[in-house]
Amino acid sequence: MSFTNAPVTRTLVVGLIGASIAASLLDIKHYFYISIGTHILRYHQLWRILAYQLCYLNSSEVLFGAMALYNMRTIEQRWGSRKYASFILVTALFTSIIPPLILMVFLRPLSFGVLDFLPAGPTPIILAILAQYHAMIPHMYKYKVALATGPPTGQDTAALTFSDKSTKYMMAGQLAMSQFPGSLLGAVVGWLVGYAWRNEALPGALTRWRVPGWVVGMRGQKTNAEFENMRRRLESEGASTGTASGMQQHAGQTEGNRRRTMGQQIIDDVRGAF
Repeated sequence: MSFTNAPVTRTLVVGLIGASIAASLLDIKHYFYISIGTHILRYHQLWRILAYQLCYLNSSEVLFGAMALYNMRTIEQRWGSRKYASFILVTALFTSIIPPLILMVFLRPLSFGVLDFLPAGPTPIILAILAQYHAMIPHMYKYKVALATGPPTGQDTAALTFSDKSTKYMMAGQLAMSQFPGSLLGAVVGWLVGYAWRNEALPGALTRWRVPGWVVGMRGQKTNAEFENMRRRLESEGASTGTASGMQQHAGQTEGNRRRTMGQQIIDDVRGAF
């Protein structure tokens, strides 16, 4: 019931956990991270660009990643599964290409080969979703955590202010710093891609593109626009039917009163009073 109206989020969470467990059991973890010098420049394993976001390689990252996706399922519930799935696919395309490209063209040469590693995991996609969550979902409450203990003095003591959204940011921050600096690079790129998609800074065809309805189980179902038109038509028909019924009932009562004699009407009024 927790994944109500969020089938894409359910698929992402189950897929992330299942792929991470499978990579560990099958001993294929070495296929899901990228070393620019070894995998890209020497052996030309470009397929790793599309594979490195499929799973995490340690249990703590799997836990935080699954919790982050689950806690941000509100985005899918507001957007609808079709738009959310389209956003995930477009984001995955950009975050698969941009971080390895930045690492290979800029950071690795400037660091004389020190910055060469890009860790596995969908951290960029999670940060892109977090950018939408940050912009769309308001906080419900705030609270303070005091930095010092002691008797109350009536003066404001040093404290940190948090909101109910802070735990989501903390989980994303844990993922961003888990394998610094490669994980941080992916997180920054994911956040920027998410905001670019929201502000329609990406090519317009990509921001307006939607996956086919059958991908998210919409085969044979009405679209939202069709449902809205049907609802309005039924409401208008119901209102007209109710008006006509009321007029007919009132006319029937009037006719019945006309057929009764004055004496019968007086007797009926007396009976109603007692």
